Amino acid sequence: MDRRHPRVTPRKALTGRSKAAKFIAGTVLLISSALAGAQAILEGERFHPVTSNQGMVVTSHTLATEVALEVLKDGGNAIDAAVTAGFALAVTQPRSGNIGGGGFMLYAPGDGGEVEAIDYREKAPAAATETMFQDDSGEVVQNRSRFTHKAAGVPGTVAGLAMALERHGTLTLEQALGPAIKLARDGFVVPSRFTEGLEQARDRLTRWPATLDTFYKEDGSAWQPGERFVQPDLANTLERIANRGIRDFYEGETAELIVAEMQRNDGLITLDDLRNYQPAVREPIHGTYRDHDIYSMSPPSSGGTHIVQILNILEGYDMAAMGHNSAAAIHHMAEAMKLAYADRANFLGDTDFVDVPLTGLTSKDYAEELRGGINSRRARPSAKIQEGTPGAYESPETTHFSIVDRWGNAVSNTYTINFSYGSGITVAGAGFLLNNEMDDFSAKPGEPNAYGLIGGEANKIAPEKRMLSSMSPTIVRRNGQNYLVTGSPGGSRIITTTLQVLMNVIDHGMNIQSAVSVPRIHHQWLPDEIRIEQGISPDTVQKLESMGHKVIPGSAMGAIQSILINDEGTRHGGADPRRSTSSAMGY
Repeated sequence: MDRRHPRVTPRKALTGRSKAAKFIAGTVLLISSALAGAQAILEGERFHPVTSNQGMVVTSHTLATEVALEVLKDGGNAIDAAVTAGFALAVTQPRSGNIGGGGFMLYAPGDGGEVEAIDYREKAPAAATETMFQDDSGEVVQNRSRFTHKAAGVPGTVAGLAMALERHGTLTLEQALGPAIKLARDGFVVPSRFTEGLEQARDRLTRWPATLDTFYKEDGSAWQPGERFVQPDLANTLERIANRGIRDFYEGETAELIVAEMQRNDGLITLDDLRNYQPAVREPIHGTYRDHDIYSMSPPSSGGTHIVQILNILEGYDMAAMGHNSAAAIHHMAEAMKLAYADRANFLGDTDFVDVPLTGLTSKDYAEELRGGINSRRARPSAKIQEGTPGAYESPETTHFSIVDRWGNAVSNTYTINFSYGSGITVAGAGFLLNNEMDDFSAKPGEPNAYGLIGGEANKIAPEKRMLSSMSPTIVRRNGQNYLVTGSPGGSRIITTTLQVLMNVIDHGMNIQSAVSVPRIHHQWLPDEIRIEQGISPDTVQKLESMGHKVIPGSAMGAIQSILINDEGTRHGGADPRRSTSSAMGY
């Protein structure tokens, strides 16, 4: 039987959507994205995931979840559903899912076959230079790498999704684009999060006429919850791609619109840049943790490397015995995170351009060496931590989705345009926003980017180079079978968010919804502080401070969308309540 596309009559759909809606409503309304749901868990309530026996889709927007689930129910596979969801999110969630950006996809066949990584990260234009975001005195001009046309890397999403479909899908590109075109042409009812985003970013977005015309009403006001929002220019762009293939985006009418936008505003992307763009098939990072196989994204993402590195360090401790989010557990996690992020700053970059010591960074021996420097009772100041010697050689508004089909094929996909709404610049006549991923390069080695991450020589700007990312689509196998599919948005916090969901399941035995919902912590070496979400005990904070940690309460981190497959093959979906439009649906 062909696992890609056996024609099987789908069972009658379960009540996945109503369960998802009930879950989101029942977790208590999140105020300013704070974790009321996570607090309920601490009080003894354990949330239950959405379950199904065949297909499961978990995305950050209900409409994308719905159209992807329909693909699975109609006999499509996980890649078919993923590409459909990816384009649908480009319509319904323009602040993050967008054809003007790029990302990473992990694909794990349900028969235990080789896990594959598709890298469709943006590239620097050919005219990019190492000092392009510095002034004449060599100082970084921050907004130049964030809110100008020079901030845009060559987009990879259209080519990457098309490559996945060609390699492993069964739908045509036209079929996969159909739901997105309909959502753009006919419109969709705006949720409150959509309105809030436009209001929050008003000053940045409305300075660009095409963005104002595309995303706001004629009188300049934002679309309100319950109103229908249509995007005719985007619908036309998606239709051209459906009818003419990806050549339209990279060589045809859409490409010409992108280049014209650049030429009007001193941008760098040319027709040659677009024509020459190619996604890449890469070998994922692989590690083990307590008899589980961990597969995650390889460079130019730093995510997989450092998830495995941190897990290797923590494997030497009995994390379960310490207790979830105890002071001891958080202390050891934070110390391991510091070490990994120090290495990230110095070693990680695009392996097509620089040598990265991946084997060393992910080795058990190197983890043991690093573990030896951790004091179990006292925090080590970040100023005393430098990169190690491992040996052989993104935005809070990123979007992640996880999909498993009836044959057990799994897709974990994370993509972005970097900041919320990227650069804020809409391609006139094409209806989509441009990324500002050039800010993920080291504008100047040693200078922090927008997420406070320090970059080194390995991540300096170079023509046609891919900028470093933290995106970490991850798939875990147990006994050779797909077990956990996960990933998150969150900029520099993507790595630690994904890490904690893995530990919540493997170390603490949580069901997938609880693993997704409980409070999180984060340390990234610099600044030297543990950031915590609402729900961490004040006593725990006091103990951490007595150990020498600086603890900073903050808003919610990430919006991780996850699926767990148990030994009986039942799919359990956990949608993150930190994002009000998240949904898990199965059949």
